Parts: sequence; C-alpha cells; structure tokens
Amino acid sequence: MEQQNTQLKKPIKQILFEIYDKKYKLLLIIPFLMLLLALAQIGYQFYKTGDFIKRDVSLKGGVTVTIPFDKNIDINQIEKQISSQFPRNDIAVRTLRSAGAVVGIIVEADINGNDKTEVQNFLNAIETSLKADLSKVDYGIEIIGSSLGASFFKESLIALAVAFLFMGLVVLIYFRTFIPSIAVILAAFSDMVVALAVINLLDVRIGTAGIAAFLMLIGYSVDTDILLTVRVLKRKEGTVMDRIISSIKTGMTMTVTAIISTIVALAVTQSEIIKQIMLILLIGLIADIFNTWIQNVGLLRIYIERKAKKGIVI
Repeated sequence: MEQQNTQLKKPIKQILFEIYDKKYKLLLIIPFLMLLLALAQIGYQFYKTGDFIKRDVSLKGGVTVTIPFDKNIDINQIEKQISSQFPRNDIAVRTLRSAGAVVGIIVEADINGNDKTEVQNFLNAIETSLKADLSKVDYGIEIIGSSLGASFFKESLIALAVAFLFMGLVVLIYFRTFIPSIAVILAAFSDMVVALAVINLLDVRIGTAGIAAFLMLIGYSVDTDILLTVRVLKRKEGTVMDRIISSIKTGMTMTVTAIISTIVALAVTQSEIIKQIMLILLIGLIADIFNTWIQNVGLLRIYIERKAKKGIVI
C-alpha cells in the first residue's frame, strides 16, 4: 500500500522518465507501428492507382494554365466542375496570392498537351467554370509531355536513391559497426516513408519541389541520429542514459527550432512550392522525434546490452 502511495506521489516527469528508461523495448512498438502503417498506406496507394505517390503535372506530364484573376472563388467547386468534364483525369486548382490578396489561379490537368482538341476543351471547361472569357485576359499555358514528365520523375527518384545510398555509406564508414549504422539509416528511411504516407493521406500532389524536400529531409533526419550515436558510442563520460539525455537536450532543441521555422514559413508564404516543401519537412521532423529518440535509442541500448553481455564495455 505504501509503495502505491509512493508511486502516486511521484511527479509525472519522473514517471515518464522511468517509463522511457525501463520500458524502451516496449516503446519500440510506437515507431515500428508507424512505419508499418505508413508502408501499408503506400502499398494501398500503389495497388489503387499504380503509383506510390500522387504526382502533379511536372512529374506526370499535362497542361498547366495560369490565369490572372482577382476575385475570391471556391476552388473546390471549380475543381469539381472541371473534373466532371474530365472524369478520367486528375484536375488541380489553386490560387495565386500576393500580400494575401488573390491575383490569379492555376489549373492543372494530366491531359495530352499535344492533342489540340483536348487542350481547347480544357480551356473551354475553365471558361465555363470561372464564367470568364480567356480570350480577353493574358493567361499563360505550359505543356509538359508525358514522356518528359516521366523522365523527370525517374531522374528525381534516382537522385533520391543515390543520395540515400551515399548517406548510408558515409554512416557505415564512419561508425564501422553494423547495428548502430543500420539504426541511423532505418530512422532516416522511416522519416521519409511516414512523411510520404501522410502526404498521400492529405491528397497532396508531389512535384519536383516535393522531391527536393525529401532530399532535404535526409539531411535533417541523419543530423539528430548521428548526434545521438556519436555521443552514446564515442563519448565515455557518464552512464549510457546520461549520454542519451544530453543528446535529447541538444537534438530536440535543433528539431523544435526547425519545426517552428517550418510552421512560420507555412503560415506566411504565398508560394505553393514553398508550402509543399515546408509541409513535407514538418511531417518528417515530427516523425523524426519518434524515430530518433525512441526507435534509434532503443536499438542502440539493445546493441550496448548485448556487447556488455560479451564483456565489451561501451
């Protein structure tokens, strides 16, 4: 009875610390469940659409029409009206803003830009939905062929894979131990997979800017993981848990600062490209908190315990 009363008197901070310290193997369920659910979502996305992400016209090919427009409109309603005339195509409508005011709209469709009849039908559908005569405005039209879009997508994936591969090689060469290196690589991979799954759920169409954001996310992810691994394995002062707590203080300061920066950028920017980059980074950074400070910490502690059983002190 006294033991129960003592437990109740403990501050929440101490209780959470004890759970984090003693139940780290059980806590590994959280990041691995996140990874499993993310992979399931991506698999379902591929099964349903034949593609693991939702690509915009820059990576798939199609037509982009930019129209000067200074009236507030319901872009969802406009998108539905145009989509009703092109049920087999992906239609996206977004506004252009300057100083908070609408200055234009962008309408995208993955139609065949080389088919003049289809392009004209697309323009007619936009006119009908906006109730505007496009011949009287100075609109812009950009056509990307499907083969060119597919080429962009393929080259972007190759660049992403090469960057991830070289990151993994650098980590392996630096630490020269398999499990800690794999833990760092797995955390970065998990961040990217979780970010991609959430982006799919949010129905965000990824363009070349999105691929750049995933490249940036590799750097952000590895940064905290290397900080953790270096302090735990390379430093000798204090206990393993002391080194982990020291890493958390530094790493979380870095991550929280980056999260605040991305939130501010999302709130103030008018650029859809910057918004897409910041959104991917924000999701990835939040996922990194779990993947670094639960997943990577747990795997490192298991590795250290096994070494200790063999008489190797780290």
